[in-house]
Amino acid sequence: MGMTITEKILAQASGNQKVQPGQIVVAKVDLAMVHDGLGPLIYPNFEKLNAPIWDPDRVFVVVDHAAPASTLHAAEWLSHNFDFVKKHSLKHFFNVQGVAHQIIPEGGYILPGQVAVGTDSHTCTYGGLGCFSTGIGSTEMCNVLALGDLWFRVPETIRVVVSGKLPHRVMSKDVILKLLSMIGANGATYKTIEFCGETISDMSVDSRLTLCNMAIEAGAKNGIIAPDEKTADYLVNAGVRREDIQMIRSDDDAVFCQEIHICVDELVPHVAVPHSPANGRPIEEVEGTPLSQVLIGTCTNGRVEDFMAAAEIIRGHRIPQQVRCLILPASNKIYAELVRNGCMQVFADAGCIICNSNCGPCGGMHEGLMFEGEACLGTHNRNFCGRMGSPKANIYLGSPATAAASALTGQITDPRKI
Repeated sequence: MGMTITEKILAQASGNQKVQPGQIVVAKVDLAMVHDGLGPLIYPNFEKLNAPIWDPDRVFVVVDHAAPASTLHAAEWLSHNFDFVKKHSLKHFFNVQGVAHQIIPEGGYILPGQVAVGTDSHTCTYGGLGCFSTGIGSTEMCNVLALGDLWFRVPETIRVVVSGKLPHRVMSKDVILKLLSMIGANGATYKTIEFCGETISDMSVDSRLTLCNMAIEAGAKNGIIAPDEKTADYLVNAGVRREDIQMIRSDDDAVFCQEIHICVDELVPHVAVPHSPANGRPIEEVEGTPLSQVLIGTCTNGRVEDFMAAAEIIRGHRIPQQVRCLILPASNKIYAELVRNGCMQVFADAGCIICNSNCGPCGGMHEGLMFEGEACLGTHNRNFCGRMGSPKANIYLGSPATAAASALTGQITDPRKI
């Protein structure tokens, strides 16, 4: 009996020839990410251990939540991060340069077959590159910082086979919203979601990262996609040597606890209605819902292809005065590319609000928070009650194409009609 990708990675990291679901293993960690919001909870407890960091070259500290600080409390957060980085001479420190879940993949810092952990649930994003990547708690991170390993229960794997060709202006975000509507917010609790099929092979790495980013919204331990030549090209472009890239994949006789098939040939744009990402609906069911704000970006859909899809729709139009349209690139590198390719000019001419690269309202921080009675459609990953301000605000989730079309009309709009 063969193994899945996740089982192979955890076997390799724990020094076992073979592992099976339910088995407890202690796996070596290749990358540990701490963001500014949870760092101040971790650092004092780590210092109590009176231990050196196991490998300073594998620890990443990213300021992306309070980026920049907008309150005195947030400024205090940041000072704790600065002090920790300086004390331990950490070279991988990203001070308001973008969201961790974009910085790490685009920098080639994590590779197929490796293990990454981070103090943020959306660390599962990196699985789009073929690694085992998951979010952990503050206490667990203290263990990782000191020892460089962590125990895991090997998860069962749900295989999601996606076939067909995505219709015009239907994106990978629509695929994951469709899947979440099928299996629910707890449908993959402590399981792996492995995406495969011809549609996944046709997707760019950026689109794959979007899928894995939202695996956690079904309760999954991790999302993962087998690396291929697109993955290799992406990483080589980031400075990785091709010979360092493992083309790891599930065995033909691997055992999956569940198999889900989705054909996208007739898939329509989907929107998740309040207050769960699993509340996906075909757009015709919510079309016409008035909006106060539209958010395009964040770590879920803040990449170049996302903004190009939005710019195609917005170009030559103006955002209505009663609507705020926020543009949040996932990293400074993406921001610069959007300036070079003209997308930023399109957004500025349309009256969009261009923000620096950060978590923004998705993380409940500073710009873009909603007041009671307001409604927002965003391309981010969570629409939990109160996460973006007032618990009496309504937050909807959709693709960049849907968000752009909705920004132009001031109501949820099918992008295929623009």
